[in-house]
Amino acid sequence: MYRVLIVEDDEVIATQVKKHMEAWDMEVHCIQDFRNVMGEFLSRKPQLVLMDIGLPFYNGYHWCQEIRRVSKAPIVFISSAADNMNIVMAVNMGADDFVVKPFSLEVLMAKVQAVLRRAYDFGASPEILEHGGAVLDLDAAALNVNGERVDLTKNEYRILRTLMENKGRVVSRELLMDRLWETDCYVDDNTLTVNVTRLRRKLSGAGLSDFIVTKKGIGYLIEA
Repeated sequence: MYRVLIVEDDEVIATQVKKHMEAWDMEVHCIQDFRNVMGEFLSRKPQLVLMDIGLPFYNGYHWCQEIRRVSKAPIVFISSAADNMNIVMAVNMGADDFVVKPFSLEVLMAKVQAVLRRAYDFGASPEILEHGGAVLDLDAAALNVNGERVDLTKNEYRILRTLMENKGRVVSRELLMDRLWETDCYVDDNTLTVNVTRLRRKLSGAGLSDFIVTKKGIGYLIEA
């Protein structure tokens, strides 16, 4: 079942599209707060976004750019502004297709399915972990903090991923060392400490001080 996010302020169109896509066994959510599109995107973790251009507060191009900072999920624009300039701009912003209003629901679904086939040919789903302004893209092994990319080493990524996957729970040093062993590098207790220190420094430099909490004698924790 694919997860779809509809960013469309015409309630009639959004409702019709939602019902039609649900009939195709898709999980569909329509944006409720047009000031907080990214918040709902990160919460819902959609595998496809349907995006209008003309929206309250910020237009679809703005949100397309914001989504592209943290995710490769396909974006299909649906808009009556179908002149060449808008279509080219949408594609340049990172859109995967453009459907012109008014449209047939059947045609829309055919395009959506084509985009999904291209994006997930190998059964992969874009996955992200998000907490406190940090967005970890598991597909790209990349960290974004408030829209800014933070470069991580392979070990730093594995540590942060493990901690974010276990948010709210203490992760033992032994488990983290096991995860680092998967990189085929020799890892001892000191190596783990060095990597955690470097990761903390990068997070702090991006504005996330005290993101990782030490539980003395046990391990580390990202508080929920």
